[in-house]
Amino acid sequence: MKILIAPDSFKDCLSAKEVSDCIKYAVFKVLPDAEVISIPMADGGEGTVNTITDVLGGDFYEKEVNDPLLRPISARFGIIDKNKIAIIEMAAASGIELLKDHERNPLITSTYGTGELIIEALNRGCKKIILGIGGSATNDAGVGALMALGVKFYGTDGLMSNKIGADLIKIDKIDILEIDKRITSAEIIIASDVNNLMTGEKGASYIYAPQKGANKVMVEKLEKNLQHFAMLVKNQFGIDVNQIPGSGAAGGLGGGMLSLVGAKLMPGFELIREVTQLDKHIKWADLIITGEGKIDSMTLYGKTPIGIAHVASEYNKPVIAIAGSLGDGYQELYEYGFSSIHSIIDSPMTLEGAIKNAPELIFNTVISVIRAIITGRNI
Repeated sequence: MKILIAPDSFKDCLSAKEVSDCIKYAVFKVLPDAEVISIPMADGGEGTVNTITDVLGGDFYEKEVNDPLLRPISARFGIIDKNKIAIIEMAAASGIELLKDHERNPLITSTYGTGELIIEALNRGCKKIILGIGGSATNDAGVGALMALGVKFYGTDGLMSNKIGADLIKIDKIDILEIDKRITSAEIIIASDVNNLMTGEKGASYIYAPQKGANKVMVEKLEKNLQHFAMLVKNQFGIDVNQIPGSGAAGGLGGGMLSLVGAKLMPGFELIREVTQLDKHIKWADLIITGEGKIDSMTLYGKTPIGIAHVASEYNKPVIAIAGSLGDGYQELYEYGFSSIHSIIDSPMTLEGAIKNAPELIFNTVISVIRAIITGRNI
């Protein structure tokens, strides 16, 4: 049997490569003669730098930047020297996993460090920047990153210096005249893992801010802030960012970068699909195993497993998904190419217990799935 293993990471738990390895060991336990190709995936979030840099033969670098709470942190990124391409994950500088639970508050977090990484890439001579924007801790429409790039924001009291999501409502004017001129000649690709709009009931604030520590009152404030920012951009630059799928990704960073620095949005999964030659491997396989930390109705919005299922359906190949947990609406995914979907949770346990034992739980779940497939083939 030819099996392609192509999962995303299990957030706050295992990297995509670690998940891939757990699945591969389980497959070989049951099918020692199986042909296996393992491709750790990403969709613009965690793992994007490793996947693209490894596939294209680049090198990794470290840069001290500001974290979401504007504290110094060392962030990793990749460069493909021969093509002058930088691969950056905003999660490395502005990611939610950089914060402890009690620190998560999208009213006071900033994307400033992400902008600092872009400047470092330009300093190293990069002419193209691929920016993965999944896994953010922010809801600032990218204002922090834009400040790092030289964009100035003015309020009633003059030039604003704060770089956090709470202050968007205070902006009266956006000035891009002093933006780093190298930005205008560089190609910036925003790899987005979702297609939500910037505002609205399925926008950045309502859908993702609660995951970043926002309560209902905070969500309402954040939504008004993004609405205000979108209005300013439309009035000053004639760009309606709220009509662009993906503009709400990373708390609006996608929309901010698109409207003010000429970035282009590209679905993160499609970018990884191209780089890894995913179609060729899916066409080769008899079975595809994918997965991520949580599978629910939100998986439909550009996440890795749904991308894998769409491609596999083009070649009429079965797809099995392995998840840390299953949430509301996961059954909807059966209409989009999944053959079966499995949670690794096999008994009552705490979240801490599930994270601690994730490798063993994945291993056992995949063994059960493969044995069921073998039984089905023998009936």
